[in-house]
Amino acid sequence: MQSRRDFVQTAVLCGATALGGFAKARGAQAASQAKTAESDKTNSPDRMPEIPPDKMTDAQKKAAEEFQAGRGTPVFGPFIPLIRSPEVMLRAKAMGDYLRYKSVLPPKLNEFAILITARQWTQQYEWAVHYPIAVKAGLNAEIAKAILEGRRPQGMADDEETIYEFCIELHRNQGVSDATYARALSRFGEQGVIDLVGVNGYYTFLAMVLNTARTPVPKGSIAALPAFPH
Repeated sequence: MQSRRDFVQTAVLCGATALGGFAKARGAQAASQAKTAESDKTNSPDRMPEIPPDKMTDAQKKAAEEFQAGRGTPVFGPFIPLIRSPEVMLRAKAMGDYLRYKSVLPPKLNEFAILITARQWTQQYEWAVHYPIAVKAGLNAEIAKAILEGRRPQGMADDEETIYEFCIELHRNQGVSDATYARALSRFGEQGVIDLVGVNGYYTFLAMVLNTARTPVPKGSIAALPAFPH
């Protein structure tokens, strides 16, 4: 049986192919929006690219070694800008290790919450990485498409609807209503509620880092998210 870590790493490998087909369905209006409001972000150079090993400080080298030992891969994605502050990077890694691989939420629902967060921040890297993972975990591609387009998905299961309502209220209202909280509590328990808040908060933090650094999407992927209308 695959571990959650192996499952996630396997799913990332199919990201470029899945995203290529997904992007073709966006439509002319979304493409136009992406080329206007988002062009400044997606076409701008990476503000905090990878630091060559010979240019790293001792603290950065140590943090990079610890990261690779723990994740089995060199520093990547949001951790590339984060390594400018090695202690922040390592602490972010530790939180991510739990929220990605040990959360009490099922992988499908965990990834659904990540996609909602990525969409709220129009975070292209997060979406590129987590869309294929979410679909592989069982999230219906039409639900993901609705999130991409800024629509409320149709045909959600009860647990998916609970995740959606909780995340949307948390992002848009900076809190959740009594009814939404009670529904999430009944479904996932107190630890599940905190894990869900943690996923939203952690991936908001990473989205802030990635948007500030203008980190490009992974090689072979595309910037799939259109800009929200303003």
